[in-house]
Amino acid sequence: MPFALWSILLAALLPLIWAGVTKAGARMDNHKPREALAQASGYRLRANWAQQNAWEALPTYAAAVLVGWAMHVPQAFLDAAAGVFIVARVAHGLLYLADQASLRSLSWLIGLLTVVAIFCKAGGVF
Repeated sequence: MPFALWSILLAALLPLIWAGVTKAGARMDNHKPREALAQASGYRLRANWAQQNAWEALPTYAAAVLVGWAMHVPQAFLDAAAGVFIVARVAHGLLYLADQASLRSLSWLIGLLTVVAIFCKAGGVF
């Protein structure tokens, strides 16, 4: 299976990693986990925000890869775009943790532009 398709799984695991960072070492009541998350602060709160953003980015990215694959976008392009997206999204989460807002926004934009590029390539725009 090509890397671009595997990258959908990688992108789906990212929110779980950020959730793990949020919860690691924190007192969690598994009967009311959202209450505990609402009281998070510092890097744990930012990790939770990274988790939420990662979930939000996933459907559009997965759709782009699948559309690209279905439209026979060259595999090398899809794999390269997938690599850029995954690196950008990992950087996004790490920059969230480090409270680097401007760089985080840049990594978010790189991820978004990668998704747009895949759709455009699938649509024959370039």
